[in-house]
Amino acid sequence: MTRCPILAGLVFVVGSCPVARAEPVIGQFELKTLDCEPGAYEFQSQNAWSWGQPDRQIDSDDSGGFIVDENAVIGERYALELERGFTHFFKVRVGIEAERERVDEPLTPEQANDFDDLKIADVGVELVAVLVPRHGDGAGLGLVTEIEGPIDQHEPNNLTLGPIVEFRSGHWFAAAVPMAVHAFGGKSEAGNEVDDKWDFAYAAQLMYVFEPRWSLAVEGYGTVERIGTTGNPSDSAQHFGDFDQHRIGAVLYYTHDSGGVVHREPQAAAADLSDSPEDEGRSFTVGLGLLEGLNGNTPDHTLKLSIEVHF
Repeated sequence: MTRCPILAGLVFVVGSCPVARAEPVIGQFELKTLDCEPGAYEFQSQNAWSWGQPDRQIDSDDSGGFIVDENAVIGERYALELERGFTHFFKVRVGIEAERERVDEPLTPEQANDFDDLKIADVGVELVAVLVPRHGDGAGLGLVTEIEGPIDQHEPNNLTLGPIVEFRSGHWFAAAVPMAVHAFGGKSEAGNEVDDKWDFAYAAQLMYVFEPRWSLAVEGYGTVERIGTTGNPSDSAQHFGDFDQHRIGAVLYYTHDSGGVVHREPQAAAADLSDSPEDEGRSFTVGLGLLEGLNGNTPDHTLKLSIEVHF
């Protein structure tokens, strides 16, 4: 789900913004999975810290003031989610997300790169339908639908739609989740329409399971802002253009199963080297990795920490 953690133990204050921003939609750095069991629960804590942030573009406007770009720059992100499987083909996840992001509307040019306080950003619901289940080696296919939005409804809501594709062969596992993301709602600037644009986002993973408890993955995440001419660009978006972001990096996963059998697939990984889809038990997975920015719109470095408990 795209936006606290077990480790942080922080108390968040709900903030608000006066108008919706036409920024690129940057989801959580995770893979949606086809793992689906009736009555099974999964708790997730998805966390990310970024540094080496891109400098904000600033220019003067017609009124004698200044205008800044609307790139999405997030220093910290924490998300808590709970997922439940209802059948072998359908599961639901709900979650809440907090962020510390760059100030939306700086009062002076000197404040353009300052960050706001950590605050609750979004709540959301995600539905996954498994069309072609995958048990062991072979391919699987599913669909993910997610809707999320801010509590105060000043920022836009996001609707995400896309397929989930998985393939496994022995110790190798690959997954891809291309998504279309529609922004709607929120409050626009005076005299402007809401920027109800469509973005394209993706998550991809290539993993090698070198020991039943240990897996190493190369993961990529990105957003191409504004598909075609969709939406109604704000004055800033018309002036500075859209902002694409792309990241890639290595993530190491460790899985411990209390029942002695590692069966849960961490971040869509093939941790179960047996071919049985009916293994029972609780599992605990930790993933830690470093994602590197691939263009000037993206932070240079993003540290990713994921914690998953399956029961």
